Amino acid sequence: MMNDPQQQPFPSVALRTDVAHPARVYDVYLGGKDNFPADREAAQKVSETFPTISTTARANRDFLLRAVKQLAGSGVRQFLDIGTGIPTSPAIHEVAQGIDPHARVVYVDNDPMVLVHARALLTSTTALGRTAYVDADLRHPETILNDPQLWEVLDPALPVALILGAILHFLPDDLQPQAIVKQLLAALPRQSYLVLSHVTADFDSQWNEIERLYNAEFDIPLQVRSADEVAHFFTGLELLPPGLTVVSQWQPEGLGRLPSDASVSCVGGVGRMP
Repeated sequence: MMNDPQQQPFPSVALRTDVAHPARVYDVYLGGKDNFPADREAAQKVSETFPTISTTARANRDFLLRAVKQLAGSGVRQFLDIGTGIPTSPAIHEVAQGIDPHARVVYVDNDPMVLVHARALLTSTTALGRTAYVDADLRHPETILNDPQLWEVLDPALPVALILGAILHFLPDDLQPQAIVKQLLAALPRQSYLVLSHVTADFDSQWNEIERLYNAEFDIPLQVRSADEVAHFFTGLELLPPGLTVVSQWQPEGLGRLPSDASVSCVGGVGRMP
């Protein structure tokens, strides 16, 4: 048992292929190949409980890319993506630099497997932009904010879009995730943004069973929150239209027929700092 969970890293399971890891399980949901039998077994158990889990993962990923596209199009050229996960294409920097070649992106994760992929794949697509990867744990925001690579790539005088995509549900309340988000935002320049998504049981109670599976069977901390609870992460921020909503419903123009809210069960939004 950990004496102080905020001062301890997640269990070092990334290189143990016999133990499910959240980044690799998520990779399974997205149809990726960077996973192992334990991850696929965990994903299968989740899909038996919630058959549309791949819809959830894809809808979340698409939401993040739409948010980046909109922010880059409105002049934001700096992005801080914490909880990067195993890279998928298009990556955040590919979308941002496709709109503004000067865009700068810093990726943050603490999974050695993600680190290997990031160093190989998450490199700037333009000579004008920049990318970097910080090996750090979201539960220790000070290690992220004090990393020299962060402010070497990002200009502290210009707005930053902080991206926390489908990561905060891995921080139970005892780790004080709201305080962590506040600490990160407080270090960013004025007019910065928060892009956030989070799973919820508001539309399908089976997510309570998924929470149990992650905690009891996979030994991965997971806390499902209501949309009202997720809204607290945006306290003090101005939400961009349409506010906090199911991720597939966030500015869905041109997407065609949308999946049901219950099949997605993930809410998200984009908030602007004063």
